[in-house]
Amino acid sequence: MNLSTTTRSPITHLRYVAIAVPDYEPAVEFNRGVWGLAPIADDRDVSFFAAQASPEQYILRVRRAAEKRLDLIAFGAESAASVDALAEQLIAAGVLIEREPAGLDSPGGGYGFRFFDPEGRLIEVSSDVAQRAARPLEPGESIPQQLSHVVINSTDIMNTKAFYEQHLGFRLSDWLEDQMCFMRTRVDHHILAIHSGPHVALNHISFEMRGIDEYMRGSGRLIRHGNKPLWGPGRHGAGDNTFTYFLDPNGNVVEYTTELEKIPEDGEWVPRRFEATAEAADQWGTAGLITDAMIPAMFNEPDKGLWTRSPI
Repeated sequence: MNLSTTTRSPITHLRYVAIAVPDYEPAVEFNRGVWGLAPIADDRDVSFFAAQASPEQYILRVRRAAEKRLDLIAFGAESAASVDALAEQLIAAGVLIEREPAGLDSPGGGYGFRFFDPEGRLIEVSSDVAQRAARPLEPGESIPQQLSHVVINSTDIMNTKAFYEQHLGFRLSDWLEDQMCFMRTRVDHHILAIHSGPHVALNHISFEMRGIDEYMRGSGRLIRHGNKPLWGPGRHGAGDNTFTYFLDPNGNVVEYTTELEKIPEDGEWVPRRFEATAEAADQWGTAGLITDAMIPAMFNEPDKGLWTRSPI
């Protein structure tokens, strides 16, 4: 299958990211405590976390495991018919399907399927997931409003980019030199970004805050609790979004952000190329140069879960 650049992607949004971690209890406490997510379901070995203002049943899933890995990245689709059509097209293109379209038994149910991307990451696409009762955040309420985007590390950025464009209808928003590409399916500048790295791994997960004040308050809360920023606060050039990056208890990079650039769907967008200058990395000039801690942290450890199904 080769979706043309004029065809609207069947992918509507980033639904959730699922990770597996060896230090499970600290991860659960971090996410429901200082990070500010709401636990909505759990058992002995897996926890589901929602954002109070998001209608998604959950935006992060954390599973207990012997080794750290990215379990899967889940995207939303417009309808069950679009799920079926996408599955048929991927099968015809020879993409390895891990789970054929069927009802889902996770919180909120729904209808979806799973497949592997060209580097072995497990991807889920689903529709008809029941929405939860969300509430608007109050001014000054410095907890995540929703999931913003996920960034992955690739050893073949051009091939990975081409897969998401040709098979899932993603569109290129911008480049950071030839090291990182920002991909969208609707108006958000990116819900997925692909970073060139020494091995395949999760780069970071980003959570959107209510506004600038809440973003700064949240960043400050992490700092007061002894979580030193890897990089930030600052404001990127590509995407025009704010950033503060932290490490979670298992060494994954997580980000607070807000005000991600919007790209009108009916306009003619020409992808830009940003140079890796201090000014492009941080328009405000408040974050300083990318730190020695941030670079190895964002490369992360090699993913131990490639070409392997998630247990749940």
